[in-house]
Amino acid sequence: MAGDGEVYVEYHRIGQIVKATAIDAQTGVEVSIQGPASLPRAQLARVAIAKLKYVLAKRRSKPRGILA
Repeated sequence: MAGDGEVYVEYHRIGQIVKATAIDAQTGVEVSIQGPASLPRAQLARVAIAKLKYVLAKRRSKPRGILA
């Protein structure tokens, strides 16, 4: 889980925008954010990891499967 294990962060510059993708190594869940290319990569990574933590927490609290 983000914060408890490995998280990979990838950056792709597209003109004036940078796409940062955070990937949880354990689950393979990935999220992306976009920001101006002028922002430091550390700030982009912090936002992407925060979004990843949010998505993982939401998935843990949501029941899966068919409820009868």
